[in-house]
Amino acid sequence: MALAALKTQLKNFVQSMFDEGVLDSQFSQIQALQDASNPNFVEEVITLFCNDAERIITELNKYLGYQNVDFGKLDSYVHQLKGSSSSIGAHRLKLACVNLRQASDDRSKDGCLRALNSITREYCLLCSKFQTLIQLERNIIALERNH
Repeated sequence: MALAALKTQLKNFVQSMFDEGVLDSQFSQIQALQDASNPNFVEEVITLFCNDAERIITELNKYLGYQNVDFGKLDSYVHQLKGSSSSIGAHRLKLACVNLRQASDDRSKDGCLRALNSITREYCLLCSKFQTLIQLERNIIALERNH
């Protein structure tokens, strides 16, 4: 009974992330790749994404901290973050990257800083939700092993 309840809780939690626009259908494709032979696949993808995104956001903060912003380097990093956000289905984070890209194209340091604040907020929200998702998956795996 507890296993079925946890699976329902996970399904509803992921659905709420879709409903809020945090995730898009790309995440469903990642979930579909997880099976009994690789029960930690989603967790591994999320962990890689979060580590990479955190590194990129740190670099973006560093470049925007300089007096003279190198918009070319900034663009390269935001392009990476947008790509990895698209790959994992992080819809709102991807949209925040589009805003940073536009501000960079406009050569607006203030616009870039505002967009980066938005990216940071979306990233923190996403990672917090991902941690909950991972914990639910771990609990499900643990229960399945005991059956």
